[in-house]
Amino acid sequence: MSGRSDETRRPAPRRPRGARPLAEVSGELMDPILRRKAGMTTGLVAAWAGIVGDRLAETTLPEKLQWPKDRAQGDAFSPATLVVAAEPKAALRLQHQTGEILSRVNGFFGFHAVAKIRFVQKPVARAKRDMRPRMRTLGAGDREKIAAMVARIEDPKLKAALVAYAEATLARLPPR
Repeated sequence: MSGRSDETRRPAPRRPRGARPLAEVSGELMDPILRRKAGMTTGLVAAWAGIVGDRLAETTLPEKLQWPKDRAQGDAFSPATLVVAAEPKAALRLQHQTGEILSRVNGFFGFHAVAKIRFVQKPVARAKRDMRPRMRTLGAGDREKIAAMVARIEDPKLKAALVAYAEATLARLPPR
């Protein structure tokens, strides 16, 4: 009798409890809602940049999968239509790449899930966050403090550069 018997098999290891990535938790929460409302999962939205490329991902976004009405009656499987929101500047490029995008989307799902792509022109660009620090206006006390700091500097160019640097630095600090 070689090998292990069924009785000596070890149970599958349990997943450790503790902190989990936020993307995993939010995916578990959002997938049922997205599946019910749009007929798809967060996986397609997350993989969209890999499917269409970085350039098109900035100006397009998958909105929903529209399944045929006869699908509910138990007929043979009919593939869906993928509705993609696109800015007008991306629509022409999308039309030229429709076949390639269809094959990549179906490759993502692992079967022939999508037969057509329908484009809806609308703004989808995400607003870029302003990363500049907030500046405050300097008061008379701040300007006097700067003048006292650079009073002994003789070179006018160096003095002007140090004043500009001190003003920019103090303008970033919160007011007292």
